[in-house]
This record gives sequence, structure tokens and C-alpha cells, in this order.
Amino acid sequence: MSEQTIRDRVTTAVSMGREVQGRIYRAGVFGHRPVVPVEPAALEAAAQRRMSPQAWSYVAGSAGQQHTARANLAAFDRHRIVPRMLVDVEERDTSVELFGRRLPAPLLFAPIGVLEMAHREAERAVAEAARTLGLPMVISTQGSLPMEETAAALGDSPRWYQLYWSRDDDVVDSFVARAEAIGSEAIVVTLDTHVLGWRTRDLDVAYLPFARAEGIAQYTSDPAFRRLVEARAQTPSEEPTPRPTVSAVKALVSMARHYPGDLWTNLRSPLPRAAVETFLDVFSRSSLTWDDLATLRERTSLPIVLKGIQDPRDAALALEHGVDGIVVSNHGGRQVDGAIGSLDALPGVVEEVDGRIPVLFDSGVRSGADAFKALALGARAVLVGRPWVYGLALAGADGARTVMEHLWAELDLTMALSGVSSVDQISRDLLA
Repeated sequence: MSEQTIRDRVTTAVSMGREVQGRIYRAGVFGHRPVVPVEPAALEAAAQRRMSPQAWSYVAGSAGQQHTARANLAAFDRHRIVPRMLVDVEERDTSVELFGRRLPAPLLFAPIGVLEMAHREAERAVAEAARTLGLPMVISTQGSLPMEETAAALGDSPRWYQLYWSRDDDVVDSFVARAEAIGSEAIVVTLDTHVLGWRTRDLDVAYLPFARAEGIAQYTSDPAFRRLVEARAQTPSEEPTPRPTVSAVKALVSMARHYPGDLWTNLRSPLPRAAVETFLDVFSRSSLTWDDLATLRERTSLPIVLKGIQDPRDAALALEHGVDGIVVSNHGGRQVDGAIGSLDALPGVVEEVDGRIPVLFDSGVRSGADAFKALALGARAVLVGRPWVYGLALAGADGARTVMEHLWAELDLTMALSGVSSVDQISRDLLA
């Protein structure tokens, strides 16, 4: 399938569902099964077999006893689709408009950090998948590649930038300016990760990728951050140096490999270790308040989208402070154990917003039918995370593309079978 063929779906009524189904079944005639499993549980199991224990814990794990992650999935099961019959759905339109751009489907690649743990091509592979499909990629602050490299791989495909609000204002200013320079169409401020949640699976393998300089390429490529690193490296540490271990040596090599420059030079330099220590100091701020949004508005004219809203009262405050969009999200269950399922939070936020700004949805989407339910409950579009990371781990760019293509195909077929021919027709009265 060519890139142009997929992008043409923005303006033509091609059935994505039948096309993808037909391709899989035709291949089956010759004995070929999908390399990337279609069934969500099989996809997850295949990815777990492929990934390292550390990578699997980081990508698949959630907070505490995983209660919130399970609540996200259970919330979808409580809503049932009620199909309507004898409706002309021969031609269907899955496109949607967001911030002035018409997208071929209401699906976005959610911001996911440390993608090098899933595949060596990391954001480069995801950008290729997003470009082929014409779907937006939300570039993570915790990227394995500088945002400029990801943008180059995206070509003219839409991209948003996810901002973790650093403790250092110069770093924030620099990130926002760089995001504008690469053509970002929105700034997505993640609110719910000003500290890391109690992630038991990561803790049990005692592995924090950032401590090895994985997933901090946005920082080490940033001039404002580099100034902080250089100043820190000039200040001798007063902490005693522990006796080295094999694991510690591997971590130091990882830091040197990830820091810009020559590996052997970096191994003799204090800068890579200083970069990790600086990152851990300035990663995010717990002192942010609603009033700080005004300073972000001064920094950029891009739409500001708040990700992590769960309470209608916060949605009201978001409107009061002039934001341009909301993502209802609990970070895939990775932050607060025992929190409300994200889909359960969606209707209250949608009601409060009342159409004044777009409400997007994130956390727990595993299928096109899930996406349909979120759209029926008022979401304008959905962000998909873990599933395409599993595809990335299995088959790189082709794997990430295939997973999103499968979601898109199922969404299209669910629309047809439910009696709707456009995304705008998906409404709450189609759910029991």
C-alpha cells in the first residue's frame, strides 16, 4: 500500500476495513499469517517474548498493583455498542479536523518515551509509520532521538510536541522554541508526571532508563540543558565514589554512548554522568499551578493541550485559563494506582467542556472498537500508546504502522456495522 494511497483517504471514501481484511485473507491463501498479530492479547504476548525484561517492565508496567491499568480496560467493557440497521454506509469517512488540519482518522501516535528499549530505530521508525499513514505523531520529551531528527523523518506529516515542564525555565523556553521550529502544530503539556509514580515492575528490576542516559536525547541535544551540564561538570562532587561493579561500568558506557560526541572521548569526560545527574534534577516540576499556563502562552502561539485531565473541575479551570484542548488521560495507569478508569472520566469532562474546545482521549485503547466507544462518549480523537509500541518491538516501522492500520480498519468496520458513515455521526446513543 503506497503512502499516497493512504493519504488520499482524507478526501476519498475508501474502505480501510475491507482493504486490510482482504489483504490479510489473500495472503492467507498462500499460507502467510500476519507477522504482527491482530488480536490484542496475542500482540502483547508476542511483544513480551521479543522485549527484554527491563523494556517490558517499562513499557507494559503501570503503577502499584496495576489497578488503574485494569480499570482502564474494564471501563470499555462496561459500555456496549448498539448497532443500527438498514442505514446506507457504503461510503464512509473516518476523517476528522483538529486545529485546522483534516486528519484521515481520529487516531494519533501517543507520546511514548525511551523507544530505543523497544527498537533500535526508536522515533525514526515511528515517524516512518506515522508518515505513511498520515496520522499525527506526538513527539515525546523523553525521546531517544532529538526532536529535529524525528521531524526530518516525519517529512510533511503532522506532529505535535509533548512537554514535560522542566524545573529550569531556560530549558522550557528552549524546548518550546525547538518544537515550533520543527513545525509542531500543538504543545501537549503532560500534567500527571511531575514525579514518577510507584511503578512496581520497574522497581523490581531496579531499572530506570534515564539513569543510563536512555530517553534523554531531547535534553542532551538542547543548548540550555547543555549549559547546565557543563556548569555541573566543573563542580567537583562531594559524594564518595562507590566501588565499581560490572553493572555500573555498563551504565557508564551507556551514558557515554548516548551523550553527543565520540564514545571514547565521552568515557574520559565528566559530561555524560553530569548530564544524567542534571536531568534527574530538572526533569519536572511539582510546583506548577494553573497560573503558570499564562507564561506558556507568552512563550508560544501554538495551541496548548493539557494531557492528564480526569476531573470536570480541572476541565473547567482549563477553560478558564484559555487552553485550546484537553486529553482525558491517566497516563495508561502508570502514575496513580487505584485511580478512575480514563473512559469513566471522559463523559464528565466532555459535559463540562460542552464543545468549546476539543476533548481527546488516552489510556486503555486496544482496538478500533475501543476507539469507537471513546468517540461515542464525546472524544474528538484518541491517542494510542502501548499497542503500536508492541508492533514496533516486533517489526520496527512496519510493526508500528500495521498496528495503527489494524485499529483504523476495525474502527471503519465498526462504523459500518453500527450504521454510521462518518466520525461526526458516532454519538452516545449508540452505546448501552
